[in-house]
Amino acid sequence: MPPLRDRRSDILALADHFLEKYAKQNGKNVARISTPAIDMLMAYHWPGNVRELENTIERAVLLSQDGVIHGFHLPPTLQTGEASGTTPRGTLEDAVCAVEREMLAEALKTHRGIMAKAARQLGLTERIMGLRVKKYGIDPERFKADPAAAALEAKRPTP
Repeated sequence: MPPLRDRRSDILALADHFLEKYAKQNGKNVARISTPAIDMLMAYHWPGNVRELENTIERAVLLSQDGVIHGFHLPPTLQTGEASGTTPRGTLEDAVCAVEREMLAEALKTHRGIMAKAARQLGLTERIMGLRVKKYGIDPERFKADPAAAALEAKRPTP
């Protein structure tokens, strides 16, 4: 049988199996693995194969207090930027712009394109909100009509 690193599609199924097994065995109500933790599991190279994955999930189940396995429940070897796929790429300015754009789009989505409410949520004046929306080419009207379109707008790359 090939090593786990060559069978990426098996990682989630095995992790879910071990999650159920150790939650039941330890009387814990742990129901799921968070998306960032899944990303960390998928990015890791698993030199210890299935046994290492099993031990990792058992440990995470024991540490979980809220019914969810989070990234901080995983061993430090999985929490590195390289292993988790979160190593910063690009400049700080690029990263800040991406976060700012995402926050603007989320606020507009939450308030269905109403600029004044979105600005208040973000602690901005309406004028600054308007300038930032223009800077990133975000169309607030798109958030008024269709929630699915709003989600696509939030994910659209910066021009």
